[in-house]
Amino acid sequence: MTDDLDQVLTGVGPRLRALRLRRGVTLTQLATTTGISLSTLSRLESGQRRPTLELLLPLAKAHNVALDDLVGAPPTGDPRVHGRATTHGYLTTVPLSRQASGPRAFQHRIAPQDPLPEPEPKVHEGYEWMYVLSGRLRVVLGEHDLVLEAGEVAEFDTRTPHWFGPAVVGEAVEFLSLFGRQGERMHVRARPRRRASGGADAPAP
Repeated sequence: MTDDLDQVLTGVGPRLRALRLRRGVTLTQLATTTGISLSTLSRLESGQRRPTLELLLPLAKAHNVALDDLVGAPPTGDPRVHGRATTHGYLTTVPLSRQASGPRAFQHRIAPQDPLPEPEPKVHEGYEWMYVLSGRLRVVLGEHDLVLEAGEVAEFDTRTPHWFGPAVVGEAVEFLSLFGRQGERMHVRARPRRRASGGADAPAP
């Protein structure tokens, strides 16, 4: 048990350093945000200072990560997905699935904007399915310029130049997306199958 704990704590320093560098934050900036001294942060990252709950809690908050992720705790078997929101500009995204491969689910919210942004289409590998929960979402797909309202769906190959954003000034938009990096498509059954003679399922006409 002690060996396992020592192994977990030994990995905290490199994890803290990698997380800080990935976010582009300096030790000085992190010290200002957390109230932890510069020397303590430096010793934590180098493994010269043993991490404590008192130090890890403000660091987890500053990096916007769960404490379990910060210490690399093993999974507990909890079936719930504890998604961490990430925000880039006006877009906030929350992951809704655990798996690292195959199609992944996300919830997105675009904050109200004034003026509306200009489309900047991009391309990448994959296939995406989008469902609007509220608001109106402008979707630019190649030569098509669409506005999706609540309850409407779009799906497309992300190798097509694409962009999305709010369609109405001052209105927030919320939508769900399923994204597959390997081009996995979503299969939608519009109507239930009916029973054929003999008890076998047959597609509805």
